[in-house]
Amino acid sequence: MADKQKMRIALTALLIAVVTGLLGWVRAGYSVDVMVSDALCQRASVANKNIYIIAIDDKTLEQYGSITSWSRELSASLVRLLNKDAQTRPAVIVFDVIFSEKGDDEGDTAFAEACQEAGNVVTAMSYRFREQPEYDENGRITINQYHVDGIVMPYEALREATSQGYANTLVGADGYVRRAMAYIDDEEGQRNYSLASQAYRLYQESHGERVEWPALDDNNQYLFSYSGKTGCYSTISMTDVMDGTVNPAIFADGIVFVGAYAAGMQDSYMPAISHGTQMYGVEIQANIVEALLEGKTQQQLPASIYAGIAAALAAAFYLAVRRMKIIPATVMTLVCVVALGPVFAVLMYARGIVTPVILLPVVFFMIYAVHLIYGYLQEVMRRQKVVNVFKQYVAPQVVDKISKDKDFELVLGGENRHIACLFVDIRGFTTMSESLKPEEVVEILNEYLSLTTNSIFQNGGTLDKFVGDATMAVFNAPFDLEDYIYKAVCTARDMKAGADAIAEKFEKRFGKSVGFGIGVNCGNAVVGNIGCDFRMDYTAIGDTVNTAARLESNARRGQILISKEVYEAVKDRVEVTPVGEIPLKGKTQGVFVYQLDAVKI
Repeated sequence: MADKQKMRIALTALLIAVVTGLLGWVRAGYSVDVMVSDALCQRASVANKNIYIIAIDDKTLEQYGSITSWSRELSASLVRLLNKDAQTRPAVIVFDVIFSEKGDDEGDTAFAEACQEAGNVVTAMSYRFREQPEYDENGRITINQYHVDGIVMPYEALREATSQGYANTLVGADGYVRRAMAYIDDEEGQRNYSLASQAYRLYQESHGERVEWPALDDNNQYLFSYSGKTGCYSTISMTDVMDGTVNPAIFADGIVFVGAYAAGMQDSYMPAISHGTQMYGVEIQANIVEALLEGKTQQQLPASIYAGIAAALAAAFYLAVRRMKIIPATVMTLVCVVALGPVFAVLMYARGIVTPVILLPVVFFMIYAVHLIYGYLQEVMRRQKVVNVFKQYVAPQVVDKISKDKDFELVLGGENRHIACLFVDIRGFTTMSESLKPEEVVEILNEYLSLTTNSIFQNGGTLDKFVGDATMAVFNAPFDLEDYIYKAVCTARDMKAGADAIAEKFEKRFGKSVGFGIGVNCGNAVVGNIGCDFRMDYTAIGDTVNTAARLESNARRGQILISKEVYEAVKDRVEVTPVGEIPLKGKTQGVFVYQLDAVKI
């Protein structure tokens, strides 16, 4: 039965692990987990010194007015200024601005011509996405979250003069940006790159380097690491570039982003690296480009794989922890929580794999809690079993002690202990029972047995058994009992005194009277649970017990016989009459016995 219970607990633990793993991507759990992952893994590093931001900031807006009022001549001037010297021109100029609306013809033409001449300009476009049910290659209906519903492009002349990249920022369900899209392949097989991807591609090609895309998911997306918080890149006001305050030669062979850097332009988002602080879209694009250049990209570990790993680790953890005591189990749990939680997540992140941080530790804590609860219930059941067994034959105070003893085990087997053993039997009971009604016999017997039982318990003894109208008791087992031989003698005295009162009561009712014969001995005996797993009795066996039984059988009605060993132990506190050596059945030599007359208090 115990093995079945353990198996059920183990299966429960496995189920918890599997379910928790599969539910790991549910939004509620995911939001908490990614926040912890961000705190552990999104660490600021040295930003690429070859990536620059020319900011359309408040200073620029004060100088040139609202961007919607600008002539494209201003942008044309910026392109010409940056490309003026062929030796110091940037490798790529990226406008994180969508020039979709036509402006003044002269300005539009000037900007397109400047970009055509430069040949290193990327301008922004934008997709309108909507969710749409679609059939996958297996004929199943899936929801495409990135179905293209529309495109916003630069005006035609500029579109022909520049490369384009879509500037859509992918905001997670929790409002933070930690994911980017490499490209979109349209229905005609045309590959359209994101703004950051286009900048990365052109930069690599300008340096003769290979364009290598990171591992992408089904939507051509990937996770990326930020290089730093807001302001980590060299950011120069567009005004300072235009008026010559900043020498454009500093941008030589670099990637230059031009974009909104003012709150009023409403192009800011929450970056994963700094929760609670916004970052402008152009700076997020710069971080994405650096992630592509430096290989700081990741993919989420598939939920099905994580569930399998979690189930295996949870099973191993449970099989290990269930054999441990509380302190080692607690230490192991804490070690596993740290090692397979944050430490494992950070190590995997460094290898480009994002794994849940808190989910497996939660599983471990759940298994640990199950282990504690199961252990507690086992202990409660064990103690209750002990109590239920022992309350049948030991004093209440002994039962209480047993229930509080953490190390007491109710198992088959015994131990050799020095005990005092008492036997008491009703004299004349058989003859009397023949002349009384059954219910009268039971009434008399119950009253006498109640007396013997109470006398034993009041003196701290253990009720071993009833044998018909006889009672057996032991003292100093199962626990040590102070002055146990004297207490056994006191028990015999109390039984005799109580028997006299009961005898008078039944003499009046039934005209019948009975009395006790009592024997007390002490010595070594084997005490313990005797029987089998499903039926055992706590008892004492050995010559000491047999001698006590023989003393009782030789005692006359109302007589208490004690052995020489008992007398020697309590002789200063009792009054006795020597009976002498008497033969006992089963013993080759006689035993010297005493009749107990009184016990001194």
